[in-house]
Amino acid sequence: MTTPSHRRRSRPRRHTALLSAVAVAAVALVVSLAVAFRPGGQTADVRDAAKPVAGTRTSGSPTPGTPSASASPTPSTGSASPTARASASRSATPTAASAASAASARAKATTATAPKTSATGSLAGRIRPGVTYPGVATAYDVGNGNGACSYGPTSDVMTAAMNTADYETSKACGAFVAVHAGGKSITVRITNECPAPCQPGQLDLSQQAFAKLAPLSAGRIQITWNLLSPATGDTISIRYKTGSTQYWCGIQAIGHRNPLARLEVRTGGGWKRLERTGYNYFLSEQGTGCGAAIRLTDIYGEQLTVEGIAVKPDAVQPTGVQFTRR
Repeated sequence: MTTPSHRRRSRPRRHTALLSAVAVAAVALVVSLAVAFRPGGQTADVRDAAKPVAGTRTSGSPTPGTPSASASPTPSTGSASPTARASASRSATPTAASAASAASARAKATTATAPKTSATGSLAGRIRPGVTYPGVATAYDVGNGNGACSYGPTSDVMTAAMNTADYETSKACGAFVAVHAGGKSITVRITNECPAPCQPGQLDLSQQAFAKLAPLSAGRIQITWNLLSPATGDTISIRYKTGSTQYWCGIQAIGHRNPLARLEVRTGGGWKRLERTGYNYFLSEQGTGCGAAIRLTDIYGEQLTVEGIAVKPDAVQPTGVQFTRR
């Protein structure tokens, strides 16, 4: 039988254990207080628990006045705002296309102020350089060589009459054209007009010219033709029409290498352009500029100024100048 003293000896051990438990609790309390009052006010576990898990979205109503993430996503770093794009566009260096456009504008301005540099025949009418025209050729007896262009009698038989449409109120007068048919080619000068039934594209050749392409018995042959700017040692001459005075005059240019686009006379107010007639004279009805300087312009824009041509009706007066060969 166990004595009561044996049970009393175990009481000190319970007291010791109780003290140990109190001590451990005190230490834990001190540690907890230290953690609670360290910077940040939260334990690491509490902060980590507040973070959303990767790949999930937090829920909840957006703060009033603040757009939600789904309604207005933040632009990616690769996209610029409209303001930034507009600013970049204004300050950017011009592109190649805009540079070409600017160069084109400058080029156009130079041509306008210096027409002599043109090589495109921009002042041409129906007959343009670099174009091949299809048509037919017929033949006629040129007689003494005179025709609607009013150049007068000539011994030159390599001539042709242009159909009315391409004659264009004598704008074709003096033009040199190459005519091709059946592998053969000739060069003729336009000195006359071929009225209806001549059709656009048709040339009525002198019999001598026609015979170089086909027998006269052929009567009518298919041809092609194109404008020329031939080599020549001749220079341009000026002739005043019969009846011309200082009060009325008609002026004609003869022997120009390239078709003539304009004839102007100098006046007190500058250059005055004269109207061209179907018989190839330029008229000054009120006598403006009669006897003054004359300016000639060909279809390429080249201009020649002639001084000192007196009003001498029917006199062919040489000028010593000629248009450039094209």
